[in-house]
Amino acid sequence: MGKALYRKYRPISLETVVGQDSVVKPLSEAIKNGNLSHAYIFTGPRGCGKTSVARIFAHEVNGFKYELEDSYVDIIEIDGASNRGIDNIRDLREKATIAPTEGKYKVYIIDEFHMLTRESFNALLKLMEEPPEHVIFLLATTNLEKVPVTILSRAQVYNFNLADKDVMMHHLRKISDQEGIKISDDALKIIVRRGGGSFRDSISLLDQISNLKSSDDEIEAADVDSALGLPEDEKIKNLLSGFENGEKVTNILKDLLNSGKSAEVIAGDIIERIVENPTGKTLALIDKLFNVAAPFADAKLLVAFLEAEKYQVTPQVVIATTTTETVASVHMDAEKKAAFMKRIENAKVSMKKRAEEEHREKPQTYEASSLDNSVIQGDTLNLEAFVRDIKDIHRGIGNALERSRFILNDKELKVYPNKSYVGVLEKPNNLKLLKSAAPGYFINIINTAEEKTPDEAISVIKEDANKPKPSKQMQEKIDKISDIMEGSELKEDEDAPF
Repeated sequence: MGKALYRKYRPISLETVVGQDSVVKPLSEAIKNGNLSHAYIFTGPRGCGKTSVARIFAHEVNGFKYELEDSYVDIIEIDGASNRGIDNIRDLREKATIAPTEGKYKVYIIDEFHMLTRESFNALLKLMEEPPEHVIFLLATTNLEKVPVTILSRAQVYNFNLADKDVMMHHLRKISDQEGIKISDDALKIIVRRGGGSFRDSISLLDQISNLKSSDDEIEAADVDSALGLPEDEKIKNLLSGFENGEKVTNILKDLLNSGKSAEVIAGDIIERIVENPTGKTLALIDKLFNVAAPFADAKLLVAFLEAEKYQVTPQVVIATTTTETVASVHMDAEKKAAFMKRIENAKVSMKKRAEEEHREKPQTYEASSLDNSVIQGDTLNLEAFVRDIKDIHRGIGNALERSRFILNDKELKVYPNKSYVGVLEKPNNLKLLKSAAPGYFINIINTAEEKTPDEAISVIKEDANKPKPSKQMQEKIDKISDIMEGSELKEDEDAPF
C-alpha cells in the first residue's frame, strides 16, 4: 500500500517548507548563527504546518537527518490535550534535567499546549525561568489567547498563516504532475477552496479524488463536486444570497462552523467571495468580518451579519469606507495585505462600473399616478401626506425628509434637511420624485451648512419617543459616513437577519 500523499510530500527540511517564509527564514538564521532561544511558540490555525516545522527544527538544531518514521530519544513529543495535568509537567521537569543522549539539545515538542491546566502552566513556567542549557521547548497552539502572558514573555512567538491560494494551487499542481494525476485547473481550484489554506487538508483531498478516474482521463470540476458533496463555497454562496434577500442565515452559519473550520477561516472565505462578486449589501459585511478573531470568534461571526444589517449604506458608501486603514487592522503579512488591498480596489472599480451601466440601462423613474392624491388638498400641499407617500415609494428619501424642516409659501416648498441629507435630496432623480409627489409646486432644497434654518420652519414628522436611538458612537459613525456619501443614500434598516 502506497504512502498517503500528505505524508509523502510533508517537508523534511526547513528549505522545503512552503508558504511560511516569515517563519522559516529567521529559524534557519538562528541555527546557522547558533543564536538559539530556549523556548519557541508556534501559533496559527490547524493544518498550517506548526508541528511539521517544530519536528524539522528539532532535528536540525541537533544535526539529525529527518525521516518521518525516525525516532530520537532527545526529541520528545507531548500531546498537551491528553498530558495536561500537573503530574505530567512535573515528570517532564525531572527528565529535562538529564543531559541529551545523542544530540546537543533535548527538545520538547508540546502540541496544543494551551490545553495545560493552570497548575501545569505554573510548573512549566518555573522550568522556563531557569531552563537547563541543553533544553529547547517548541510549543504549538491554535489558541494563543489562552496562553498566560508569563509564558509568552519567556518565548519567541512565531505566527503561522494558512497558505495563499496561489501558493497552494502551484503546490498541488506540482504534486499532481509528479504523481501523474490528470486534473483540470478548475478542479484544483475547488480542492484549494475546500482545503481552506491547510496543506494537510488540501493534499489529503487531492489524494482522495485522485482515483475518481483512470490515469488516462482528466478529473474535472464536476467530478470533484460530485465526490465531495455540497462544496463549502456553495454554502457560502447560499449564505450571501440569503443575506442579500433578508433571510435568516443562522442555520447556514452554524452548518459552516460545524464543518471543522475555524470562524476566522470561514470569515476569510466569505470576504474572498464578496471581493470576487461584490454588491453593495455584501460589501457592508467586510468591516465586520475583519473583526472575527479569538476569543469568541464563532459569536463574532454571527454578530457580524447582524450588525452589518443594522445600518445599511449604498454600494458607493461601502466602497468609499473600505480603505487601507480598515485592511491595516487585519493580521496578515505585508505582501498578502498589499495583494488583498489591490483586490479591494479592483472591486471598487467593478462596482462603480456596474452601477454606471445599470443606471444607463435602467433609469429609475417615478410616476405621479403612483402617488396618493390626498397630498394635494384643494390648493394646499398636505406635508404629512407628502412625506408619508415619498417614504412608501423610497424609504431612504422618506427618512431624509423626516429629518428635515419645511417652509410652504404659496407654490414653493423650501426643504431644510439635516446637512447629512442635502446631497441625497439634491440628486436629480430624487428631486424628480419630490416634484412628482407635489405637482405644481417648486421644490427648493436649502443647504443648511450655508444657510441657517429659519425659526418659522416646521417639522411635520416627529420622532417616535419609544424608538431606540443610536448610541453616541454609532451616531458619530453615521454622520461620518453621511459626510462621505456625496449624494448617496443612507439606509437605517432595523430588521435583523436572525
